[in-house]
Amino acid sequence: MTYDRLVCANCAAPVSEGRCPVCRASRERLQQQSGLTGLLAQVTPAALIALLVALVAVGLLCERVA
Repeated sequence: MTYDRLVCANCAAPVSEGRCPVCRASRERLQQQSGLTGLLAQVTPAALIALLVALVAVGLLCERVA
């Protein structure tokens, strides 16, 4: 979830603006979390399908060799 769409329950302002301490804390926490999952968030469905096809192809090649 991105913090640009969240509204703070404390001050009713967008969290991305960081008007109150609650907003700033939430914004900081979400930014840290997005850094950890940023790589996975950038993977497109097309890349996942290509990876799946490549894994199936490798599996079939390994089966034929054995």
